[in-house]
Amino acid sequence: MSSEFRRIVPEAAQVEQLGTGCQFTEGPVWVAAWKLLVFSDIPANQMKRWTPEGGIANFRVPSGKSNGLTLDKRGRLIACEHANRRVSRTELDGAVVTIASHYEGKKLNSPNDVVVKSDGSIYFSDPPYGLTAEYGELGERELDFCGVYRLSPDGKTLTLLVDDFAAPNGLAFSPDESLLYIDDTERMHVRVFDVKEDGTIANGRIFAEESGEGGAPDGMKVDSEGNVYVTGPGGIWVFNPTGEHLGTIELPEGPANLAWGDNDWKTLYITATTSLYRIRLNIKGIPVP
Repeated sequence: MSSEFRRIVPEAAQVEQLGTGCQFTEGPVWVAAWKLLVFSDIPANQMKRWTPEGGIANFRVPSGKSNGLTLDKRGRLIACEHANRRVSRTELDGAVVTIASHYEGKKLNSPNDVVVKSDGSIYFSDPPYGLTAEYGELGERELDFCGVYRLSPDGKTLTLLVDDFAAPNGLAFSPDESLLYIDDTERMHVRVFDVKEDGTIANGRIFAEESGEGGAPDGMKVDSEGNVYVTGPGGIWVFNPTGEHLGTIELPEGPANLAWGDNDWKTLYITATTSLYRIRLNIKGIPVP
């Protein structure tokens, strides 16, 4: 849609399928220390890993029907677990602990996606998608809204940042962390907020909208120049920092999420329905510790 797209996605770039046979892939994160990708297969109740040498293999079973995954500043795995309605952390000794499960005494809906800010605070979305047998556990909602939350760096304070989304899903910071992007799957748009000094957010406005069949805003990432990559109809929609749709990376299956990886952080890994894909780009992403 724009000549700028080819500066980001080279003409010769190819989407490569790395493996298939999953039920519904989600939440990839590149673990640089181990040189591997970890991702979720939600209905299978498994975390998977992918390595160049071994392909796809089990990483953790059961996984709590995990969805979004990331790493904190100490390299510990942070997971949104649908079945357990919690955000968990895997300690360096392998113990899995709950770091968020309730807000004001009520169970969270089903934490979905998660990002960690440079100060160690953890931001996560909480739509109701995991309150089904296939993608979580059947259960009743205790909260009458779908929120986005911030967990303080010391893990003691959970703050509700916003509660007026139909279904908040993917989250991503701008390179300087002055902006937080949050997509709303049901409303087919991405909103952007200013991040205040205390970590809360303000001045929400529409950043970009999507249209079409066969996909919706779900997973989202930002590259080192501030371009925003969002799953949507037909593939990964690429927007520049002003919200202009530059073009779409087409995929043979509907994508759910994405992650930067490899030594130079220029590979975009994509979880799409039954499979895992990757594509090499010209601009590096924002590294995960």
